[in-house]
Amino acid sequence: MCTGRTVATSTDASVPRIGLLLAGGASTRMGRDKARLDWQGQPLIAHMHALLSALPLSQVVVSGARPEYAGVIDRAPGRGPLGGIASVAQMLPDCVLFVVPVDMPRLALPLLHRLLDAPPRACTRFAESPLPMRLQLDGELRLWLASWLGDSDAPRALHRLQAALDVQSLSLGPEECALLDNVNTPEDWRKLASGLPTRDSDHLVSATPFPHPQSDSYETAT
Repeated sequence: MCTGRTVATSTDASVPRIGLLLAGGASTRMGRDKARLDWQGQPLIAHMHALLSALPLSQVVVSGARPEYAGVIDRAPGRGPLGGIASVAQMLPDCVLFVVPVDMPRLALPLLHRLLDAPPRACTRFAESPLPMRLQLDGELRLWLASWLGDSDAPRALHRLQAALDVQSLSLGPEECALLDNVNTPEDWRKLASGLPTRDSDHLVSATPFPHPQSDSYETAT
């Protein structure tokens, strides 16, 4: 994939900005559907959908079998967030695609605005986590994703796509890193509900482009 292609600015009125909520994972380690967990009196998916809907986006699309949100079913189930992104990308126009996972309830609007309004690049994320991220979806990227979908043996980690796009990483302070906590297990959920971090601080402040090796949110579930 070409990493030096022209990238439209995210403020260009001719280029729509579309939100993508990844909610198609199997939640195997949680033992129940993470999207249905109760967060502040409502299902987690409803909270995250409302968060995305509060951003200046032309629409919000949900990945996964979520009929109440007209969810887009993965064309290749079980292939993680990249599978959800690739499936949705085939039905969208060229756009700025703003990708957020369903299992990060601490995400806040100021943080998401910073990512959304960062200088234009093919791919932008926070250095401390592969998600959320902002993608410039165009014909070239759509072809790359379609090719990936057609190769069942292709690596499914998000950093494969991000490395191909020469990702731009934004740094966060230690306190902001806690906003990127995601939940994979009942213990993660207990910690989150108690206001505790779900990942150790050494991992949270790392600028590595690779996802946490034990995080099914980034590797095995959308």
